[in-house]
Amino acid sequence: MQVKTQAEEEIMETPSKNKGFRGTSSSWQLLPCPIFSPLFDDYIHCVPWKGLNGLNPQQLQLLVVSSVGVGLLTCYMLFKKRVAKTIPMGEGWWGRGEKQLSEDTKIYPFRVETSEAEIQDLNRRIDQTRYTEPLEDSRFHYGFNSVYLKKVVSYWRNQFDWKKQVEVLNKYPHFKTKIEGLDVHFIRVSPEQREGQRVVPLMLVHGWPGSFFEFYKILPLLTERQDDVAFEVICPSIPGYGYSEAPHKMGFNTMDAARVFLKLMERLGFTEFYLQGGDWGSLIVTNMAQMKPDCVKGLHLNMLAVTKGGAGLVISLLLGRYLPFLVGMTREDVRRLYPYFEKNVYEMLRESGYLHIQATKPDTAGCGVNDSPVGLAAYILEKFSTWTDKQNRDLEDGGLERKYSLDDLLTNVMIYWTTGSIVSSMRFYKENLKSDPQNRIDSKTGIYVPMGFAAFPQELLHCPKAWARWRFKDLRSYSYMSSGGHFAAFEEPKLLADDFVQFVRKVESKKK
Repeated sequence: MQVKTQAEEEIMETPSKNKGFRGTSSSWQLLPCPIFSPLFDDYIHCVPWKGLNGLNPQQLQLLVVSSVGVGLLTCYMLFKKRVAKTIPMGEGWWGRGEKQLSEDTKIYPFRVETSEAEIQDLNRRIDQTRYTEPLEDSRFHYGFNSVYLKKVVSYWRNQFDWKKQVEVLNKYPHFKTKIEGLDVHFIRVSPEQREGQRVVPLMLVHGWPGSFFEFYKILPLLTERQDDVAFEVICPSIPGYGYSEAPHKMGFNTMDAARVFLKLMERLGFTEFYLQGGDWGSLIVTNMAQMKPDCVKGLHLNMLAVTKGGAGLVISLLLGRYLPFLVGMTREDVRRLYPYFEKNVYEMLRESGYLHIQATKPDTAGCGVNDSPVGLAAYILEKFSTWTDKQNRDLEDGGLERKYSLDDLLTNVMIYWTTGSIVSSMRFYKENLKSDPQNRIDSKTGIYVPMGFAAFPQELLHCPKAWARWRFKDLRSYSYMSSGGHFAAFEEPKLLADDFVQFVRKVESKKK
């Protein structure tokens, strides 16, 4: 007969008191387990001990570990299923007064028009401009240099032909339709479909201080293609910009603009389409993809700011400069990102003064630029200088005419001037930044549609591919563009068009 030791008897009589089950018998001996031993002790204390008499301690610990693993996996799967993949569309009314019981859903043709009275009023205000002498050798470091500003204004006053530019704007068909109480303006450009060619719907969305006119150079590259695919392009004006009516109530942000544009595409009869945007447009089309992912075949952006990455972002920044391959960065990422504080903190402080004004008291600053055409031109065109290339601050003329013509630049200014929309466009910052953007539901929700990103080297902020993947779960294309800045479609239309088309081909080929 086998005689049990005192230790073995204690194990069988009071198992919960034994920490680690170190019996003297080989059949009961167990190696120390500092992680699972406490959990194991609690487990065997609470389960019906008699039902497990047939298991030795090693088998019991294996049972505990397996149970914990299954439990954790179950919790993970349940949590994963609950992760939101869409955001609610919501509803809104931005017209004057109370919401109407019914809304006119018809689409009406629209033409840009001007008059002699409008031009004479502009010239009178230009002639009454008071200039301030710039500091010596200040170039564009203090903003738009008034010496060069006088040259721009002289061209505007004496050579710029607004009537001719109105005809340029009317080159493409314009329309308006009422959505949520607002007259929403858009252009619609349909290609002449060739034999064997597919026509794919696409919406392009602008930002500030741009307009639908930014896309005029890229439109023929998308709609007049000779290969197997062409695009039917819709370019809306964000409500409060240009020829779209401004909201009459507070609170209109990117999610509201996204809902309005989704309703526009539905009204036009499109059930599936591609989206492309930069600046505010990038946020609006991203929100559209979050609201109705089933409708969005692909999302292409040329601006992407990652402001929420947690510990992963910190580790990425610390290791990226010295061991970029460990955190998914490339040498080009390192070149564009570092020195980090200089390029991403101090540089943004130098360039974001306008943002703080427009996000707090847009109506105050707006009074001046809405009343003075020269003030408006300086305010807008300074962005087309520095945001195209920050090195332009070192130039006497801000480098404006290196990439753009004065006719194109002043046409964009005239869209703001003739519609009186600069203040309402500035308010868009207030509406989107009046509370912490990171607490908004769209910031907490991933994007699951196919996504492509064109990373232009002179964009205000650079986003590595590894960072983009944190939020965009189906990144199909990431391109380091050879040149270009913030206004990609306006500055480098062919580069942007080519990158967009190759992204579409990747998405379409995977579907086959």
